Amino acid sequence: MIVIIATLFGVALGAWRAKTRGGGGMDMAQYAAGHAIAFALLGLFLTIILERML
Repeated sequence: MIVIIATLFGVALGAWRAKTRGGGGMDMAQYAAGHAIAFALLGLFLTIILERML
């Protein structure tokens, strides 16, 4: 669940950052994909850490 939420947050953040920097649709897609991957990995590690603690 954490991974999905983090991925969606990364997509939204990446698209927003590209739009504020004046990027077009392809720039927004690239930023969204990059941020989604990064946030999904962070969410995965957070999930693993939390599962190991419990």
